[in-house]
Amino acid sequence: MHRTVTPLITVVLLLVALGMLVLMSASSERSVDASYFVQRQLIWLVLSIFAAIITARLDYRFYEKALLPMALASITLLILVRIPGIGKMVNGSWRWLQVGPMTIQPSEFAKPVFLIVMAWWLSRSLRRIDEFRYGVAIPFVLLACFAVPILVEPDYGTTLLISAVGICLLLIAGASIVPLSAVAGAGLLGVAGLIFQNPERMGRIMAFLDPQMHEQGKAWQLANSLRAFASGEIFGVGFGNSFQKYHYLPEAHTDFIFPIIGEELGLIASLLVVSLYVILFLVGMRVARQAQDHFGRFLAHGIALMIALQALINFAVVTGSAPTKGLALPFISYGGSSIMASSIMFGILLNIAIDAERGRRNSRRRLFKDRSRKAS
Repeated sequence: MHRTVTPLITVVLLLVALGMLVLMSASSERSVDASYFVQRQLIWLVLSIFAAIITARLDYRFYEKALLPMALASITLLILVRIPGIGKMVNGSWRWLQVGPMTIQPSEFAKPVFLIVMAWWLSRSLRRIDEFRYGVAIPFVLLACFAVPILVEPDYGTTLLISAVGICLLLIAGASIVPLSAVAGAGLLGVAGLIFQNPERMGRIMAFLDPQMHEQGKAWQLANSLRAFASGEIFGVGFGNSFQKYHYLPEAHTDFIFPIIGEELGLIASLLVVSLYVILFLVGMRVARQAQDHFGRFLAHGIALMIALQALINFAVVTGSAPTKGLALPFISYGGSSIMASSIMFGILLNIAIDAERGRRNSRRRLFKDRSRKAS
């Protein structure tokens, strides 16, 4: 257990603790009450801890039985966000639902549900995965059921994220590369066409290609993000001493919280954060290899890939290696839906790890009993 369960828990606790610590600083200038965002995040964190405990104790095979209602509920919520009066528009995107005093983002909760759907299909179709119908056509239909409503919001970042994870899972399962590449390429061209027709998205692309020319416009976030990293140097300017958080770096407490880490704590701390995600990914891959069945294996692969790729995209965006996208840094960025969904995925991964460890112990016991019988 110490090779998988303990590292998983340790890494996630470190990321969450760091996230709350940096949020205290990054959000201190975001409202009249300096603790407003911290208090709200604490509420979501408590709920997320309960969610993680429940999913860690619930046998992951249960999700196969509850697959249909979970998928229908998730897709329904993704559609509801686009209905005026039900969905809530922020910054030109319909991504949120107002539930009493809380705002939830259905696309975040769609991530674990999508992984469960893909893991279920791949585990059932593994022997025929090299056929176009089972390895490309049907999986892409399943992917489209989640990706299209998210794309319509519009949320290009999450759409590309779940699409990339879905394709990776198909490759891991052994799907034929040529037809898979053809269909994926067609989908990518379709998304590119939508981007070219959207002035807001094209502005972000142009800002990414020439940030100096667009520094006072679409590249404002990127320019100040890079300044934050440059100011931090090796050891940082000190906790709470960020200059960029004073409204120079928009979304400093959400999507662009990593530059605040770089500015206040420096390059070494930034590399340690990256290392934590690498460890989480590697341990997740180990859990996938040790899973007791194909469903658990694909589900563990998907969770590890989802968290790691989202973190990688966030790192790429804030360092100017990719166009700006609204993707949070898992376990660190402010956002109740984000930390809740990440905690659910973590709990499921933890359950798969615990089940694998229990299976190995039972195997050893059976082997010991068999040897004892032979010796007698």
